[in-house]
Amino acid sequence: MAKSFIEPSIKHPAKPLALTLGEPAGIGPDITIAAWLRRRELNLPAFYLLGDEALIARRAKALGAEIRIAAVSASAAEAAFAEALPVVATGEHATAEPGKPDASSAPAALASIRQAVADVREGRAGAVVTNPIAKSVLYRAGFRHPGHTEYLAELAAEDGRMPQPVMMLWSPRLAVVPVTIHVSLRDALGQLSSDLIVSTVRIVATELTSRFGIARPRIAISGLNPHAGEDGSLGHEEQTVIAPALKILRSAGIEARGPLPADTMFHEAARQTYDCAVCMYHDQALIPIKTVAFDDAVNVTLGLPFIRTSPDHGTAFDIAGTGKANPASLIAALQLASRMAAASI
Repeated sequence: MAKSFIEPSIKHPAKPLALTLGEPAGIGPDITIAAWLRRRELNLPAFYLLGDEALIARRAKALGAEIRIAAVSASAAEAAFAEALPVVATGEHATAEPGKPDASSAPAALASIRQAVADVREGRAGAVVTNPIAKSVLYRAGFRHPGHTEYLAELAAEDGRMPQPVMMLWSPRLAVVPVTIHVSLRDALGQLSSDLIVSTVRIVATELTSRFGIARPRIAISGLNPHAGEDGSLGHEEQTVIAPALKILRSAGIEARGPLPADTMFHEAARQTYDCAVCMYHDQALIPIKTVAFDDAVNVTLGLPFIRTSPDHGTAFDIAGTGKANPASLIAALQLASRMAAASI
């Protein structure tokens, strides 16, 4: 990525960031509290939590954290941030204990996401930052989306038209995008098409310029098969699906290189040659970034009419409420959302 963008910036957006509660029984409350406690040390942008003040107070007590909590409106959050963690009520109370989701978990998590999107779209917040959700808990409550990304796309729909959400995992050392996302490998092979590759890379190229400040993004495109198909001897998708997409992208002036063997794209020297790697399926993209940037990678949803970032980890029920949760990825998500919002002004 462009060095000028990944270096810490002292410029923050004019509006606070809307931070969702996530799964109430997970580590979202823990890392939110930990991030706020480090606000001055790290010059964090102002943010407010959409959730239940009583839940945060209980979790702070369990963690032994000395923290002030302020129940405020979104418009008052920035003024309160320096001295207290601002919490904006959603109307859904969360009663779950650490590591033990209950019937209040799904309504509280979903209300927080809906309100965060409403706040940013109505101008009360500069970006959405989401704490981790437990999809299994949501599914039991009737949630019908594969994950956060797809739900956010539905909330972003205008006039019945849903945007195409593109999931990017970003770190200062590597940024990756999977073309197919939360589907089985068998279904991913069925979904992969030249049109999907083209539309995904167009979104990536546009947002690397508009929200990451990279004038001419360099995008590396992986193959699908071992050795990128070895000239057709190990598979033909590189020739019949990926190469036609690359031709369209290059004709549109996008600097897209490939198809490249996925097993040689991610060593240190190779990573210096591109700003983002676009891969054909979920694990092809996420295994390398979780290897090189496990603690500080950030999930960014491109293609939406607002900025959304998230920590790149789950709810970690086993350590919720113990003080062992690492806030590094949430801190990185807050910093990245702030930089993207400032770059978009």
